[in-house]
Amino acid sequence: MTPESVMVLGMQAIKIGLMVSGPLLLVALFTGLIVSIFQAATQINEMTMSFIPKVLMIVGVAVALGPWMMNMFIEYTRALFLSLPYTIG
Repeated sequence: MTPESVMVLGMQAIKIGLMVSGPLLLVALFTGLIVSIFQAATQINEMTMSFIPKVLMIVGVAVALGPWMMNMFIEYTRALFLSLPYTIG
């Protein structure tokens, strides 16, 4: 196993991780931004007001994109296992 193959495997893992977590993180970011603007405009300073919408939006996006996320993980794992004999030997 060469250092280049380790770097390629690491890059692929990071790319898949970012692709899967990206939509969830972006939804949390934009939901938090909208709630923060609302809190600043109304001067309501309640912690649960920012937490609950984020959780609900993340769960909604996870339900909507769950099959795509699982498909990405399965494809990556399948490709990793199929390339294992070539990377080891």
